[in-house]
Amino acid sequence: MDQHGKLSVIGIWRQLMLAQFPGVHPRATLVLVLRGNRTEIGQHALSFQLVDAAGTMLLDHHGQVQFIEPPAGVTEVEAPGIIQIDLPLQQPGEHAMIIGLDGREIARVPFTAVVAQGMPTGLH
Repeated sequence: MDQHGKLSVIGIWRQLMLAQFPGVHPRATLVLVLRGNRTEIGQHALSFQLVDAAGTMLLDHHGQVQFIEPPAGVTEVEAPGIIQIDLPLQQPGEHAMIIGLDGREIARVPFTAVVAQGMPTGLH
């Protein structure tokens, strides 16, 4: 997002490159649109977790999302969301971002972390 609040989607990725491990991939962005039925209006628990291939939890964040009453005649509710976070990665390999709603997993975004060949080690 720029300083004027405009969202720019630059790319979709399945591989993150770091100069070295452990390291941090800065400003990873995950865009969500949560959809439900009118019966789900109200507040719900939302979670975001980052796990490695062994299932080790690297991040665990919890919050709330509010589904508001849609206009008359609309049967679905939705709540958009943007998660922007620095990803701490301990080792190369498979990882996943897991999104949970009301205590159950609703989405899993897998990706691979790799060492970037020729990248200066001062950059993460």
